[in-house]
Amino acid sequence: QVQLVESGGGLVQAGGSLRLSCAASGSLFSASAMGWYRQAPGSQRERVADIGSGGSTNYADSAKGRFTVSRDNAKNTVYLQMNSLKPEDTAVYYCNLRFRNLVLWGQGTLVTVSS
Repeated sequence: QVQLVESGGGLVQAGGSLRLSCAASGSLFSASAMGWYRQAPGSQRERVADIGSGGSTNYADSAKGRFTVSRDNAKNTVYLQMNSLKPEDTAVYYCNLRFRNLVLWGQGTLVTVSS
């Protein structure tokens, strides 16, 4: 059974950087599309970035130019490098795996950006 475990969240000052990681168990990772989403208090979960099995990437407008999604299939891990962080980036960040009809979510990691 595939499981996703996020790490790398924490408290950072505005303008700082964090790198989130999401490690997947099982054998589906390399064939799966992976995504990063976030949910701020009182808000709906929103897509931040995603990366296809072939490495193609897409970003939300809020993430363009500041965030970079990447994957390492040898490590079954997807990353989200976040630079120039803003207080409005504060949220719980979730990774997401999509393979055919299967959609899985991690437990989330909290990112707090102080002003």
